[in-house]
Amino acid sequence: MSQHTIIIGSGMGGLALASLLAQTGRRVTVLEKNDQLGGRASLLQRDGFSFDMGPSWYLMPDVFQHFFTLLGEQIEDHLQLQRLSPSYRVFFPGREQPIDIHSDLEQDLRTFESLEPGCTPRILQYLDEAKRKYDFSTQNFLYRNIDSLRDLLKPEYARSAKGLKLIQSMDRYTRSLFKSEELRQILQYSLVFLGNSPKNCPALYSIMTHIDIAQGVFYPKGGIIEVTRALMRLAEARGVELRCHAEVASIETSGDLTTGVRLKSGEFLASDVVVSNADRHWTDTQLLPKHRKNTSERYWRKAVLAPSAHILYLGVQGRCESLSHHNFIFARDWNRHFNTIFHEPSWPEDPCIYVSAPSRTDASMAPPDCENLFVLVPIAPGFERPAQEQIAFEERILTIIEEQMHVPDLRLRLVVRERFTVRDFRERYHSVHGTALGLAHTLRQTSLLRPSNRHPAWKNFFYVGAGTVPGIGLPICLISAELACKRIIGDCSAQALTNLPHD
Repeated sequence: MSQHTIIIGSGMGGLALASLLAQTGRRVTVLEKNDQLGGRASLLQRDGFSFDMGPSWYLMPDVFQHFFTLLGEQIEDHLQLQRLSPSYRVFFPGREQPIDIHSDLEQDLRTFESLEPGCTPRILQYLDEAKRKYDFSTQNFLYRNIDSLRDLLKPEYARSAKGLKLIQSMDRYTRSLFKSEELRQILQYSLVFLGNSPKNCPALYSIMTHIDIAQGVFYPKGGIIEVTRALMRLAEARGVELRCHAEVASIETSGDLTTGVRLKSGEFLASDVVVSNADRHWTDTQLLPKHRKNTSERYWRKAVLAPSAHILYLGVQGRCESLSHHNFIFARDWNRHFNTIFHEPSWPEDPCIYVSAPSRTDASMAPPDCENLFVLVPIAPGFERPAQEQIAFEERILTIIEEQMHVPDLRLRLVVRERFTVRDFRERYHSVHGTALGLAHTLRQTSLLRPSNRHPAWKNFFYVGAGTVPGIGLPICLISAELACKRIIGDCSAQALTNLPHD
């Protein structure tokens, strides 16, 4: 009888790990509490409009390619990818025309020069260093389970990292190179995906600019939900059992081993290995025996959480010609907005706003002559406010989009209006304080200092997904799945796997 693994939660990391383990010959069951698989990467459908409920960016195509190749699959057989141009559009307050970033160096250098004349040599220096950081990380750390300082303090690593800005803050790093506030904001916008502010995020994460400009931004036809569906097909083709409406009440243990899980229905499922893709705080404080927790309530009181989000799903009659696929409004003083997230929880007066309009690329996402808009404003985790406050805030956001993104009569043209709030993140995903992403990527919550993907008390219990290493983001969760797989199969290599052993 093959070894049975239970995975709690069907987010990107859980679904990916299920296929990797099944490829090795193991029997795998995935348990999902909600009515859809995919975790945050699920789908909302209303009156002919389709909305990706959470993630909306397809970045790091090399990571997706590697994952599919590892399973012996061609990604083209599962996803129809389109490279976006422009990659995204930025509407700066007070600037008449928006700024388009194309992830094409020749075009983007002209744009950067318009923002800060003479910056080209420094931009090229910045991008070269970002690429070196990315190559250094993928070759030495991203696909390696790091258990001690010995895994980090190697002479060859020191030589490769010589001269790289890694520890100082992104804010300080970019200020040392560029005077233009608008240019610095473009280089730092992606830190939102890491759940952090430029003042707290280490300069290591300038790799995000390499990911953005050098690798490009892609879109899978049909939306991010197609990535979820592809992972489901891969898992089912390998015999994985996928169960919805199967909420876990507890993880059962005996001695230094887990023995299985008990569902809220009372059903007990025995297993040889248990992996949690559920919220890390929920797993450690609610599912595991209380006397042998991995992370405690004290840990979570001190942890820096990524922002939550106030999200609107809008179905719009008529077109929104001023919008691209991905769009931003950056606050005049975005440090003030970050302050409302990390230090003084409140509604931001001058918010940063992200608007995704996939129907600008993919007509299948909305009825004819309509647009589907995903509107997100980062807010403080735990900031749960009464409905009347939420509606008042949304009205301000809609006014800003109408005026600054040049979408006339937006409110008058709405035929669908749904919201997703801090409370929804907490209730739907058991997310600690309703954070949208989990643990922020601060220096003290990166690599060895991030919660491990194995539990110190139980030999056969592991973690996968954004709550463990390496961290936040769809492609990073695919890497997390490979790291968890390595733990389970006993692979201690530093590089990405090139094949999977079969029992």
